[in-house]
Amino acid sequence: MKKLIAAAAFALIGSAALADDVLGTWKSEPGETGGFIHVNMVQCGTKICGTIAEVIGNDNTDIIGRQIITDMSPNGGGAYSGGTIWAPDQDRNYRAKMQLSGSSLEVEGCVLGGAICRGQTWSRIT
Repeated sequence: MKKLIAAAAFALIGSAALADDVLGTWKSEPGETGGFIHVNMVQCGTKICGTIAEVIGNDNTDIIGRQIITDMSPNGGGAYSGGTIWAPDQDRNYRAKMQLSGSSLEVEGCVLGGAICRGQTWSRIT
């Protein structure tokens, strides 16, 4: 029983440690209007969530505070999957995946089981 508890605790700690690299504030690429958003990525239990913290160069400030990334799981090697991303321009949620590489985060929303994806590369602010 002690081994089971220790293994479960290690799994939770390990998941949190994998997720730490993506935590912080990210800047999206400019959209069609030239505006962009800042997204705060935080730990949500053992998963990652991202909330729109600021809208710059666009009057659509009513999306501030909206969760744009939900339930992303760390897979190791900077990869995250299993969650969703909300596309503000379409007001739809898509299955999502992310790939962290230094101070860049490739964020993609996909359909058809990942066969067709659309995404952006976000830049780390903090």
